[in-house]
Amino acid sequence: MQQKQTFTLLEAQQKLEHYCAYQERCHQEVIAKLKIMGMIPAAIEAVVSHLIEANYLNETRFAQSFARGKFRIKKWGKLRVKRELKARQISEYNIKLGLKEIPESEYNTTFWALFEKRKEAVKAYPLPIQKKKILSYMMYRGWETQKIYEALREL
Repeated sequence: MQQKQTFTLLEAQQKLEHYCAYQERCHQEVIAKLKIMGMIPAAIEAVVSHLIEANYLNETRFAQSFARGKFRIKKWGKLRVKRELKARQISEYNIKLGLKEIPESEYNTTFWALFEKRKEAVKAYPLPIQKKKILSYMMYRGWETQKIYEALREL
């Protein structure tokens, strides 16, 4: 039987410094990683506070980079970004700061590009089914319902 690897507090700190330096992380991800490493609650608290003090772990920075990335790469709307940040237990204040990272002009351009692309993909269907497919696709991606309905009215 394989023996479970154990880590000293210093080893865990170094390992998590690399983990956080590689990519922005939220507190939840770091705590989960420490639990997987088999750290006790007191050690988890010590490592997390060290990472915050050393600025490896920053909730505001995480929220901003998460919002930018998911919008630009995955073309998520603000509702989806907000929902995902809430699932990661990010504070309401930091969620607002994260959403400010999405420029309004770029947001509208992306919405219309995604809308047109989806419209093109479902044009073989009858109009009511086209509208339903476009609506569900855009809502899944986290775009505002009102914005989608306004665009659908123009079909």
